[in-house]
Amino acid sequence: MFELLDAAFHWTNLLQPQWYIENGGLWILLLIIFAETGLFIGFFFPGDSLLFVSGIYSTSLAKWLFDTGNDFTNLLMIMVLVTLAGIIGNFVGYWFGKKSGPALYNRKDSFLFKQRYLQQAKSFYEKNGGFTIIVARFIPFVRTFAPIVAGIVKMDAKKFAFYNIVGCIAWVFSLMMLGHYLYSFLLSKYNYDLTEHLELIVLGIVVVTTLPVILKLIKGKKKKPLEEIEPE
Repeated sequence: MFELLDAAFHWTNLLQPQWYIENGGLWILLLIIFAETGLFIGFFFPGDSLLFVSGIYSTSLAKWLFDTGNDFTNLLMIMVLVTLAGIIGNFVGYWFGKKSGPALYNRKDSFLFKQRYLQQAKSFYEKNGGFTIIVARFIPFVRTFAPIVAGIVKMDAKKFAFYNIVGCIAWVFSLMMLGHYLYSFLLSKYNYDLTEHLELIVLGIVVVTTLPVILKLIKGKKKKPLEEIEPE
């Protein structure tokens, strides 16, 4: 499990999902999904691309716990475990937000906390309500802070639990199954190995998932000067 401690490390490894799988296996995967979906220190982890790549390596990941000997059951077992980690992570985020309260909005930026991400999650929540907990799973940064905001505004616990479970199942199962079956299909039909092009694939996933956030930031910056103009 702890080959991770002995591996040559560079900070850029933190942005490469295959690095986590190769060096930390299943346990690191579960820890990252837990942290990214409820602890504000996990906002920088590559959640979407990590799930996609985990789908490709599901059989290898299963060997860290129990290899069922069947491709589908291995995938299902890993997806269930990852889903549980994500659900628990969101519950922890909700509890933290409920305990910390609005005071968190006055917290200063640090390496492990960015106020702008909290504000983005708050804005997203105000526009979409409880449905935010589901949609936020697919949006980097927002998914980390959405459960915290839900706790701050004291969203009904049962309602939060429902959205939390549904959202996590949709997020984990869709991305892991996409990675797993796209890899199998391309390899069997066209002899095209996705594992040889993971850098480009991961980059593509990052661009697609972060583009809405980037566009929103640009749009917000363009509007700000107009809002600051005072009438004569």
